[in-house]
Amino acid sequence: MKRNAKYWWTGWGLLILVWALFPMLWMVSLSFKDPATFRSAKPTFFPEKWVWTNYDTVFSDSLFTSALRNSVGVAFIATLLSVIVAMFAAYAIARLEFPGKKLLLSMALAIAMFPQAALVGPLFNMWRNLGIYDTWAGLIIPYLTFALPLSIWTMSAFFRQIPWEMEQAAQVDGATAWQAFRKVIVPLAAPGVFTTTILTFFFCWNEFLLAISLTSTDRARTVPAALSFFTGASQFQSPVTAIMAASVVVTIPVVILVLLFQRRIVAGLTAGAVKG
Repeated sequence: MKRNAKYWWTGWGLLILVWALFPMLWMVSLSFKDPATFRSAKPTFFPEKWVWTNYDTVFSDSLFTSALRNSVGVAFIATLLSVIVAMFAAYAIARLEFPGKKLLLSMALAIAMFPQAALVGPLFNMWRNLGIYDTWAGLIIPYLTFALPLSIWTMSAFFRQIPWEMEQAAQVDGATAWQAFRKVIVPLAAPGVFTTTILTFFFCWNEFLLAISLTSTDRARTVPAALSFFTGASQFQSPVTAIMAASVVVTIPVVILVLLFQRRIVAGLTAGAVKG
C-alpha cells in the first residue's frame, strides 16, 4: 500500500508539473518561431526553424526597453520601501502592546483584499491633479498600498516566533533597543524578511491594472502594460511571437530568483508552521 501510494503521488506530481510548465514551454516555442509563417497550415509545437527575429525586434523597440527600465526601477523602489516600512510595523505589532493592534491587522488584511479596479478611477483623477500621473511615484505609491499589508502580515508572524529573551539579553549586555533590533532580531527574522521581499517584488513586477491605468507614455509604463501596445511590423503581421519573446525576457529574472533562492523561500514560507 505504501509503495502504491508513493507511485500515485509521484504520478500526480508529474502531472501537475507538466500542467504548470506547458504554458511556459509554449511561450518559449512561439518566441523562436518565424512571425511571418508561425500560423502555418500544419501547426507544430516546436518551431520548424528556430529564429532570433522576435528577440531582435523586442530589444530594438524603444517601447520595450524603456518599459523594462521602468519595471526594474519601480519594482525595486516599491519593494525596498515596502520591506523597510513593514519590518518596523511588524516588529511593533509583534512586540508591543497598544490599543487597536488587532484592528490595525484586520484593516491591513481588508486593504489587501480590496479590489484594485475600484481605486483606478479615483487615483486617475487624484494623480492628474497632483501632477504625478504617468510618473514612477504615481505607480510606487499604489503599489505600496497593496504590498504593505501582505508584507506586514508575513513579517509579523516571523517576529512573533523570535524569543523575547534574546532581545532582553542583548539589552542587558549593553545594546540599545535599535542595536538589539538591528543585530539580533533582523538576522533571526532573515528568512521571513527575504520571503516577504521576493513576494513583494513579484507583485510589483507583474502588476498590470494600475500600470496601464496610471500611465499614458513610455516615461513610466512598465512591461506588463507595454505588452498590450505591441503591434506587428505591418497590419498583416501578428505581434504574437514578439509578445512571447518579450514575455520570456520578463520571466527570466523571476525564474532565476526562484532557482537561486528557493531554499530561503521555502524556509521563509514554512518557518513558524511547527513549534519546536
